[in-house]
Amino acid sequence: MARIPILGVVLAGGQSSRFGSDKALAEIGGRSLIAIAVEQLSGWCDHVVIVGRTFGPALCLPDWPQPNMGPLGGLAAALHYAVDEGYGEVINCGVDSPGLPDDLPDLLFPAPACVDQQPVIGRWPAVEGARAIEAILRGDGRHSMFAFAESLGARRVTLPAPPANINRPEDL
Repeated sequence: MARIPILGVVLAGGQSSRFGSDKALAEIGGRSLIAIAVEQLSGWCDHVVIVGRTFGPALCLPDWPQPNMGPLGGLAAALHYAVDEGYGEVINCGVDSPGLPDDLPDLLFPAPACVDQQPVIGRWPAVEGARAIEAILRGDGRHSMFAFAESLGARRVTLPAPPANINRPEDL
C-alpha cells in the first residue's frame, strides 16, 4: 500500500486577547511557540504550513474564505491547499499546544480523528475534509471544530495526558 502524503498545519490565527500579546511569539526554553509547533509537525508530516498569519518559520496561508473565521477558517485554508498540492491527509494543531505526544499520528490513525479535549488537534482526510468544512462555513449551522468533526464521523481520541492549551502568560 502506498503511503499517503500528509500536510502538517499550525493553526495560528487567533487574536491572543487573553494572552495580551502575540502568543505565537512567546517563548518556552528560548524557542517560540510557533517554532515549536512547526518542529513538532515536521517530524510527522511531509510539509508544514501555518495558517492565519502573514509570517512565520514555514509557508503562511490566509484563512479561507476570509480572515477571522476562527480555527475552521484556518483549517479550511489548509485543507484546500492540501487538495491542490496532492496531500491525502492533514494533521493539525494549535500554536498553543506544545509537547504533544511523540506517537500522536498513530493515536489519530486512521483519519478522521481529533483529540477529545481539543478538537483543534486532529487528523483529517484532505478531499472529504475540504468538502465538509466548506459546507459548514457556507451553511447556517454551528461553525465549530466539533461540528466539523461530527460531520466527518471523526473518532474522539483521549491522549494519555491532556494537551497544553496556552491562553495566558502564566500558562507558559
